[in-house]
Amino acid sequence: MVRECDLRTASSAEIASLRDTLNAVLAADLPQDPPWQERSLREYLTEMMPGERRIAWVAEADPGEDGGVTTAGMANVLLLGSIGVLEVLVHPSARRSGVGRELVLTAARRVYQEGFQTIGVEAVGDTPSIAFFEALGFTKEYVETRSVLDLAGVDWAGLDKTAEGVSAGYHVQFHPGGLPDQLIDAYARAKAEARDVEDEELRPSSYDPQRLRDSLDCLHRRGMTPYIVLAVHEHTGEVAGLTEVVVPAQHPTRADQYDTIVVPDHRGYGIDRAIKARMLLELRSAEPQLTEVQTWNAQANEAMLKVNAELGYRPDREWCEYSVDVPELVHRLDAIH
Repeated sequence: MVRECDLRTASSAEIASLRDTLNAVLAADLPQDPPWQERSLREYLTEMMPGERRIAWVAEADPGEDGGVTTAGMANVLLLGSIGVLEVLVHPSARRSGVGRELVLTAARRVYQEGFQTIGVEAVGDTPSIAFFEALGFTKEYVETRSVLDLAGVDWAGLDKTAEGVSAGYHVQFHPGGLPDQLIDAYARAKAEARDVEDEELRPSSYDPQRLRDSLDCLHRRGMTPYIVLAVHEHTGEVAGLTEVVVPAQHPTRADQYDTIVVPDHRGYGIDRAIKARMLLELRSAEPQLTEVQTWNAQANEAMLKVNAELGYRPDREWCEYSVDVPELVHRLDAIH
């Protein structure tokens, strides 16, 4: 049975069951990824940016021998802008039973009722999700490469030298937890200048000062600690480059690298390597439990892929973005339901 679930008021047992389903999926499809913890999981699923909404559904399995809550699958859709972003998880033991298709149909019907015309979804390469979404008529729109850095293999002495490699005239700063308010405007300008020049690492990004404040606040509410390293141009005081890493409470041994940006006028001065190296050095002290950092890059972004390779990141999986027309999807699934 598929039912809508209010994750804010779901019982602790329901949240634990969702975690168990997520970890079963990871164990089957991404066995090298760390399992998720229950810490701040409810907040991760329910805290959102202003103007965003998340609707969730669960597919319930037969109760276990102890009568506890069991989840065959779950779906949630984040409604933002003009698109619904879908996530579907089906327990490996419940696959090929129609659970995933029923979850997608339920979500698509609701998205259609909400007036949205498009659903987007991420599907990870070399997992069953690729064939699943393509069979439902989703079209591949974009592909990124995920790379993972094993901190145990980092040349820390060499990293020290790389961190010092920025040209004269720039000052590198480390900001754990966020940014001083006086830097917000310059930080947002740096992102805005770089966004139309090339694809950066396509992670959550904000170009408006207030949205940037909201984004940092949302990260904290979701149990995710941001770390930011800046390269500041000493003559103008402008942010010339930046890199962001977030350490989630839900998987605290593997951090997520978000944007790394160098403003076009300041490229060629060693900023990209220096700020990413400085970030890793700071994380070593600030988050001693960390063992890995993962990042995503556009496959055409050869410059950043080269920097990451020099730092020790190794390509891991393709991360594919798919989309589908909602009315067509609902019509197609209703016809075979």
